Amino acid sequence: MIDVIKEITFKTARSGGKGGQHVNKVETMVEGYWKVESSKLFSEEEKKLITDKLARKINAAGCLLVKSQLERTQFANKEDVVRKINALIQKALIVPKKRKPTKPTKASKQKRLSSKKIASEKKEVRKKIKPN
Repeated sequence: MIDVIKEITFKTARSGGKGGQHVNKVETMVEGYWKVESSKLFSEEEKKLITDKLARKINAAGCLLVKSQLERTQFANKEDVVRKINALIQKALIVPKKRKPTKPTKASKQKRLSSKKIASEKKEVRKKIKPN
């Protein structure tokens, strides 16, 4: 697992939530910016994969932006930002397996045809008898 903490730029701001008057004077909200393209930890293919999968979270400057204001301390929020960014990157690097197209088996074809035949016979019996 790669930790990108060295490449994250942190910015703090005042946040709402728990804390009462303390919230109004302390900057506890933390924003983490990680520049995807300038990262030295990933190859070009991995960077492209991350950029494609996290396109909605990457801003115009090419930075992955994550905020945290859940905790009451700046340090705890900073740890939360690092954890979130690492989790996003790990999830983005997972390459889904290719789907192998399969054909229906002989038994499944037979079962489908027999159920169709039963249904058609049932409907045939329900029809009104026409006098000739």
